[in-house]
Amino acid sequence: MKQTNYTVLTNEPVGRDTYRLRLSGDSSAITAPGQFVNLRIGGLFLRRPISVSDASGGVVTLLYKVVGKGTKQLSEMPSGSAIDTLTGLGNGFDVSRAGDAPLLIGGGIGTAPLYMLCRVLREQGKPVSVALGFASAGDAVLVQELQALGAQVSVATVDGTLGRRGFATDVLPAEYSYFYACGPEPMLRAVYSATHGEGELSFEERMGCGFGACMGCSCKTKYGPKRICKDGPVLLKSEVIWDAESGYTCHAVRPAAG
Repeated sequence: MKQTNYTVLTNEPVGRDTYRLRLSGDSSAITAPGQFVNLRIGGLFLRRPISVSDASGGVVTLLYKVVGKGTKQLSEMPSGSAIDTLTGLGNGFDVSRAGDAPLLIGGGIGTAPLYMLCRVLREQGKPVSVALGFASAGDAVLVQELQALGAQVSVATVDGTLGRRGFATDVLPAEYSYFYACGPEPMLRAVYSATHGEGELSFEERMGCGFGACMGCSCKTKYGPKRICKDGPVLLKSEVIWDAESGYTCHAVRPAAG
């Protein structure tokens, strides 16, 4: 973890209530796809955790959805604004496990960290398949950008306005060596059931401190409690436990969204 000040380069809408934020500053603490940063916004008490979509050459790119007061305030920050940031947080995706034909699965804004993951895997010369699910065409993000990296991208939308009508699990390829998934928990549970073999699930949890001190984002695993912000957000499929009643993994009291 490293605390630094980033400068806003651009902050522009890319979809329905969705923004791409490009920041200039020290990105050396971001060492793996799937990590996140924690932003201090205005006078709000809690920082806002946002997954890193890409980090390269001193530029960090974030994709975020406006869901509350904090992200609304963030969307209004102009170029040149300074943001106090905790960077290099979380346990990211392990690219060494990818195998010969990795599969990336994203749902909604959970697609964001898959861009850096796809870029790293393509730089290693691996053929990458991507399955994405969105509510509607207006919610789709990074489809063309992932295609530009050379990935084979399949898309499903709930209303059928882009790609196949359905969910990300409806457009999974039959064969792949290993999978990486990020999205809301209902999607991750569906991915858990629909995939074969081992893989990694990145959980989008609301957080308090963002670096493991408050235990507010703890969840049960086969190997004991783990903190999504510190031990995650990426967990192995084989260690995840789903609660029979709620269908979710985490049951801690969480701060307000946004």
